[in-house]
Order: sequence, then structure tokens, then C-alpha cells
Amino acid sequence: MDNNKKILLVEDDSALSGVYKSRLEMEGFEARVVNNGEKALSAALDFKPDLILLDAMMPKISGFDVLDILRNTPETSNIRVIMLTALSQPKDKERAESLGVDDYLVKSQVVIGDVVERVKFHLGMIQAPEKKT
Repeated sequence: MDNNKKILLVEDDSALSGVYKSRLEMEGFEARVVNNGEKALSAALDFKPDLILLDAMMPKISGFDVLDILRNTPETSNIRVIMLTALSQPKDKERAESLGVDDYLVKSQVVIGDVVERVKFHLGMIQAPEKKT
């Protein structure tokens, strides 16, 4: 059994999830992609990821509801969750934070390298990156 960290990527845009999956694998992570909230919940139990990259707007169950369910399920309550979303409104970020998200990244404001850096930070692999001002 290797000790690669496992990342669950919940993203309904297949072009984007493909790019993220290859980058995460290149960085040495084991990455699995699911494209809706229902699959995210079953994969969280069955794949047991170390961290979930979670899109907010998805078919079936929204990322916010997925986060809420994960946090209220004993088996998944401690999985780190980074929301990666197109929603840039402060109210959306506040909602995610009230549900217990570990980090909230707006797709239009980050590049994939930033996301990988946040993943590594939340998994304790690197020190906190300098905040860009």
C-alpha cells in the first residue's frame, strides 16, 4: 500500500476535471473524479479521500449540501474539503464557512498551481503559502 494522499475531485465540467486530475497525479496524488453530489457522497465513504475538492454548483446535490452531509456523517466529518467554485459572492463563501469548509477558492481567481498548493497545505505537506496582496 503506497502512502499517496487521495484526492476526490467533484466537478461536473469534464474538461476541467481532466486537467485537474492529471495535474494532481503528476504531483503524486491518487485522484478520483466524480461529476455529481450523489457520487461524491458514496465516493467519500468508499474511496476514503484525504481531501475533497468540491464544486458548488452541480446536478442533483449541490456542493453546499454535500459539504453539510459530509460534516454530519461520522465517517467523513474529518475529511478536508476545499470548495472550488465559480461562486464569488461573499454570501456563498460565508455559507461554505458556516458549513465547515476548510478552504474556499473561486475558479476565476486561482490557477491550478494555486489549487495544488492549497491542497498540499491542507494535507500538511507544505507550510502556509505567502498571501498574495
